[in-house]
Amino acid sequence: MLKREKEHINYVLLNDTNNAVMPFANLLKNIQKHVNLNAEEEAYLLSLFSEKAVDKKEMLLHEGQPCHYFYFVYKGALRSYCLDKQGKESTIMFALQNWWITDMFCFLNDKPAIMFIEALQDSVVLQIHKKSLDNLLLKYPKFEKWFRVLMQNAYTREQLRVIDNLTLSAEEKYDKFLAKYPLIVNEITQKQLASYLGITPEFLSVIRKNKL
Repeated sequence: MLKREKEHINYVLLNDTNNAVMPFANLLKNIQKHVNLNAEEEAYLLSLFSEKAVDKKEMLLHEGQPCHYFYFVYKGALRSYCLDKQGKESTIMFALQNWWITDMFCFLNDKPAIMFIEALQDSVVLQIHKKSLDNLLLKYPKFEKWFRVLMQNAYTREQLRVIDNLTLSAEEKYDKFLAKYPLIVNEITQKQLASYLGITPEFLSVIRKNKL
């Protein structure tokens, strides 16, 4: 496996090369879908983010750790999951390029993480500390709209997932997953996929065989 840079790199230091600026350009594009920014606001926003490379299977967050960061996925794919008392995994969500991920309850309430976040592929994330996010929302209230839209989208996504779990068959949920995440279906294990769908790996195997 290639060695990858682990240290966080400040945007100001990155601004010398086009390749380095690309992750931050994606970040700006993502946020500016919801709010219009002037040059001063863009500069301040980007000064609060740092870049972090994460190897495949590396943990970005462990249960019980302080959850101080909100992550924007520039490249790769991540998975969040929790464990029950028997150590059984339940996948909560996947985060692909241009998605956001964290343990939101613990991030917002300054509590130790109750979930894990791992990289499914070699990935690059842009991270912002909770204190920096608070300062951003205080200094420029227009960013509250961006954050509100993120929360609305997350709530809607989870509501629809609950409804799917209550109303769809396992095969229908599997088909819906394939349509939503076609780029990572081959990057995850059968156990991980089954834990997201709420079925056993054995039952998932049967569904896959019936589709051959």
